[in-house]
Amino acid sequence: MSVTLNGSNGITFNDGSSQTAAASPLGLKNRIINGAMVIDQRNAGASVSTPSLTYSVYTLDRWAYEFSQAAKATIQQNAGSVTPPTGFSNYLGITSTSAYSVTSGDYFGVAQRVEGFNIADLAWGTANAQTITLSFQVRSSLTGTFGGSLRNSGNGRSYPFTYTISSANTWTTISITIPGDTSGTWLTNNGTGITLNFGLGVGSTASGTAGSWSSSNFNSATGAVSVVGTNGATWYITGVQLEIGTSATPFERRLYNQELANCQRYALMIKNGTTSIDRFGLGSTVSSTTVQLLIQHPVAFRAAPTLTTTGTAADYQVYATAVTACNAAPTLGEGSQFNSRYNFVTAGGLTGGQVAQCSGANTNAYLLLSAEL
Repeated sequence: MSVTLNGSNGITFNDGSSQTAAASPLGLKNRIINGAMVIDQRNAGASVSTPSLTYSVYTLDRWAYEFSQAAKATIQQNAGSVTPPTGFSNYLGITSTSAYSVTSGDYFGVAQRVEGFNIADLAWGTANAQTITLSFQVRSSLTGTFGGSLRNSGNGRSYPFTYTISSANTWTTISITIPGDTSGTWLTNNGTGITLNFGLGVGSTASGTAGSWSSSNFNSATGAVSVVGTNGATWYITGVQLEIGTSATPFERRLYNQELANCQRYALMIKNGTTSIDRFGLGSTVSSTTVQLLIQHPVAFRAAPTLTTTGTAADYQVYATAVTACNAAPTLGEGSQFNSRYNFVTAGGLTGGQVAQCSGANTNAYLLLSAEL
């Protein structure tokens, strides 16, 4: 990699792409977070199967798999272990697990909801709406015309788009220029500003004509390939970028810790995973049964987070003068964007006013704090 401090090319990467200071002021060009699919806090590269009771599940950080029927696909970082495109180390992979014929109301796709603060300068919904360009690297075992869309938070405005994969199992560079929407309501706060959706099998109800803005809720374009329609079909993506302008520029590279911090505004996984006990932090005993753990968030969350835990009560414990098992999974006491308090409850035997270590009893235990859109 070469660096020119006072030239037209600020950085030239090993894949031949370059990035100029003008093209990427302060690292704010790409509105997509984790577009290179590097961060996977929740699963650490493990495969994810779609559950049966929810219709959206987060996989790699900031990327949600949306579905109307369970058990039609698996999602995994670097699924299939193929070689990523030049300049990338990771990708998000979808593998179909059946040959499912979508009905009119079905939808399957991968989506990222972009926070309104991060698209405020697009001025969508006004006469000054900015044109944007979406670019990415994609590979599939199928060929043909694939689809996706951009939508607003109220799902009252959408722009279906198409792209073509001509060669199976070959990384293909895609660039799609989309005129800014002068109508509709586009949030510019900490809500969803834009939802970017890649369709993997979408029925007629949620499919529309590609290439124009609509006052309907479309997830994809009419006639697009259905990945879930072929058992064992694969669809891989990386290098996703959404930027102002009428043409795609080289992918914006970010330092790992910067991208991790960007992701931690929406999700924070507290997990050691290197020993038989996960140490979450130090708390204080507030009664004979309860330890309160205060966590200072490394990054301000988008909003006060919720808590998800794993396993059972037996997976959690506290240590003051001795190890004491919890009789319930930890719960969220109260919290804000900046810090939150959690209750670890035991059957008794604690002494108030002591310092206590809050832990998982094994490497599978974790605390997942989430403020996803």
